[in-house]
Amino acid sequence: MDMEEKAKYGEPKKYDPDFKGPIQNRGCTDIICCIFFIVAIVGYIAVGILAWTHGDPRKVIYPTDSMGQYCGQGNLEKKPLLFYFNMMKCASPMVLLEFQCPTPQVCVEKCPNRTMTLVKAVLNPFDWKEYKPFCREDPGQKPVTQILQEKLCPAYLISSKPFLQRCFPSLGKKGEVITVGDQETFNDGKTTRNAKDLVAGMKNATIVMEGRQVAMKIFEDYTKSWYWILICLLIAVVLSLIFIVLLRYLAGIMVWVMIIMVIAVIAYGIAHCSVKYVNMKDSAGSNITLQQLGFQPDFSVYLHIRQTWLAFIIILAILELIIILLLIFLRNRIRIAVELIKEASRAIGYVMSSLFYPIFTFFLLTIVIAYWGVTAVFLSTSSEPVYKVFNETECSYARQTCIPENYSLSAMKKDCPQSECLFAFYGGETPYHKYLIVLQFYNVFLFFWCANFVTALGQMTLAGAFASYYWALKKPDHIPAFPLCASLGRSLRYHTGSLAFGSLILAIVQIIRVLLEYIDHKLKGAENKFAKFLLCCLKCCFWCLEKFIKFINRNAYIMVAIYGKNFCRSASDAFMLLMRNVIRVVVLDKVTDFILFLGKLLIVGLVGIFAFFFFSGQTDAFKGAAPSLHYYWVPILTVLVGSYLIAHGFFSVYAMCVDTLFLCFLEDLERNDGSPERPYLMSDNLLNVLKKKNQAN
Repeated sequence: MDMEEKAKYGEPKKYDPDFKGPIQNRGCTDIICCIFFIVAIVGYIAVGILAWTHGDPRKVIYPTDSMGQYCGQGNLEKKPLLFYFNMMKCASPMVLLEFQCPTPQVCVEKCPNRTMTLVKAVLNPFDWKEYKPFCREDPGQKPVTQILQEKLCPAYLISSKPFLQRCFPSLGKKGEVITVGDQETFNDGKTTRNAKDLVAGMKNATIVMEGRQVAMKIFEDYTKSWYWILICLLIAVVLSLIFIVLLRYLAGIMVWVMIIMVIAVIAYGIAHCSVKYVNMKDSAGSNITLQQLGFQPDFSVYLHIRQTWLAFIIILAILELIIILLLIFLRNRIRIAVELIKEASRAIGYVMSSLFYPIFTFFLLTIVIAYWGVTAVFLSTSSEPVYKVFNETECSYARQTCIPENYSLSAMKKDCPQSECLFAFYGGETPYHKYLIVLQFYNVFLFFWCANFVTALGQMTLAGAFASYYWALKKPDHIPAFPLCASLGRSLRYHTGSLAFGSLILAIVQIIRVLLEYIDHKLKGAENKFAKFLLCCLKCCFWCLEKFIKFINRNAYIMVAIYGKNFCRSASDAFMLLMRNVIRVVVLDKVTDFILFLGKLLIVGLVGIFAFFFFSGQTDAFKGAAPSLHYYWVPILTVLVGSYLIAHGFFSVYAMCVDTLFLCFLEDLERNDGSPERPYLMSDNLLNVLKKKNQAN
């Protein structure tokens, strides 16, 4: 880059004899943003207290009867199951809109094990004793007609079984004929009906709860496999530590071994998938397409389809090809990246505590995520029970809100004698409930802001520590004591505002991306091609913007850690410095990032292969020890994600060290010239890579 082009991106740094690393005498930066952040945190705590005061997570855990009471809780502790008076009413499309069947519902101790009608049950004391627990209240000596008119008891009982804490008819089959309790028909108190009439009602009620069923199975799998998941994650921690220690002493060999092993792991994945694909050639039902199969709650079904394994083969083959092509074109640059990693290894060797800093970051992020999750659950369950008018025939008051306590004396009941005031859903008309969506939005926004702040704090802390190493004239004598703690103290004391400023910009972009995803979800059924195209362009632009802001923020935090200037000035200085050395940025920094990414991929691949063979039970050695699971992909996916996060945590220290050293030696090249008065502070190996040298005194 010539001098004229360099002038576009600011003047190069000049020699400063007093500069010896991160400035100690500095002042507070971006104070206004710091104040805003503190106020926002106080507001976030207030939202949490408000949500915890009004919320009740039981609303999403336990079924609710027609009076809004929780089955299996409080006075109904011994009645954990929900019973529907008339299951066929659940066939109404309103079930899918309001998540409630328009029929009285009561909490019961057990489901009925016999099919009988109210008319016959009242004539037999033994039958009546079995029938009464399914009534809303004791009908006393009232006649059958009055009991049915007031809907105190169901007109009939059907032999049922508990499913998802609800009583569903025990449907079976005799050949092609649907039966209930071994009978093809049942009496609903008025007429004899076919058992197949119950199917539609059961289907709608099941659709409403199918998601909960999958969630409960996944939760059960976690309760059975959590111990083994932790062992797999511990293996990932050990592998990451071993890898980092080996990088410290065998960086060159380890990089090439890592590259070869990544290629080998992916090649094994291709071979394994290919064997599965070939072996399933003659299997019954394996040749149907994924489109024909559709969505299945049991995801293991997809592994019995050849097309699934073909998709795995294609994805892994493309990944393998990309990695090989990149290695071919960048083979001459890998040596430079190896030297940069060696220098980073030496820096981490002098600041060993930096390897454990990700644990602190992980701890803070866990608090942020837990607070957001708990607040979101309490906010979503802080509504009040809403009761609506349900009627079997046409009624002008249908779907209107009502009060169950005095409904029998209301005008609605007089105009629609057959109507009932039943629990419909949770909502509310108070100002708190009206602005509930605003509180949820605030909760999500503060989650992004706080999570970005924690990540930024880690980046600035590590940058300050590694900058102290680089600018020390004599290593390790001139490296300050406890550089990591000193850097953390400077970051919190002087630069909370700068951290909050950079995090705020990123959080705004991220919340816009969330809103775009929400709009895209809502427009999935729309036919407006232009709207879809525009939305796709916006999503792509904001994704790129988020990546760019993360890049700028990261380098800005390094400059703040070194010079103590405000966020905007630091971001500008970092960007100008990088643009003055744009070729080196691409060659050194990005190639190093790619090599570190391969290291993460290797650790995830090794742990993932072990987890697959263990939890899937496809190896005889693990068959006795592996737990019995509904979905064995649940712990495998958890291990893969957890292993990546663990590897990312350890390798992020290396990545931050490389980025910090990279900016430092770019400044070193601009500040110094290798003369005895202005010697380069980088290592001899880096000097050789860059074809520079210090002149002898």
